[in-house]
Amino acid sequence: MNTPTPPSFLSRIAIAIGSFFAILGNARLAGDVRRLRTGEPLAADAPPKEVRVEVPVEKIVETRVEVPVEKLVEKIVEKRVEVSTDTAALQLLGLLQREARFVDFIQEDVAPYADAEIGAAARVVHAGCRKVLAEHFTLAPVRAEAEGARITLAAGFDAAAVRLSGNVVGQAPFTGQLTHRGWQATEVRLPQLTDARAAAIIAQAEVEL
Repeated sequence: MNTPTPPSFLSRIAIAIGSFFAILGNARLAGDVRRLRTGEPLAADAPPKEVRVEVPVEKIVETRVEVPVEKLVEKIVEKRVEVSTDTAALQLLGLLQREARFVDFIQEDVAPYADAEIGAAARVVHAGCRKVLAEHFTLAPVRAEAEGARITLAAGFDAAAVRLSGNVVGQAPFTGQLTHRGWQATEVRLPQLTDARAAAIIAQAEVEL
């Protein structure tokens, strides 16, 4: 009787993989393998039986996955640019220059001019600045009382809205005379910028041809 040639390493890998799936799918075969591994003798007189090993193969199922797609709606969105504090300050300065020639007036050395000439120029600057404030800001007094009235500030008053002057001693409450009602902006209506960098140009250079 010829001794069969042992299978090669690659063949043993294939056998191991096939046996793995066969044992999973065949309980009887799994029991035989377990008995063999525990050293139980096989029946010598048992006629050889052809063992047909069926290796289960995963069934490839084509699955159609439908992904919902959002309906695209065309929208016209106004382009907005986030305006920083510095940019807003430059934008306001540009408005004062455009309407009141504010920067020109402040940068001018007024020492050589007579008071009447300065007063005439100041009237123009005043009118332009007033126009800018009216168009782009809503202003209201900080305090509702009339100037000159006696008021009392209770403990915990808003120090950012009220400034104390004179003989400030001790702790609140404080009683004193309202010398200025103060101003606060309740609404700001600066023009919307499309290029924040353009705000740095307070006034364009002018060239006459």
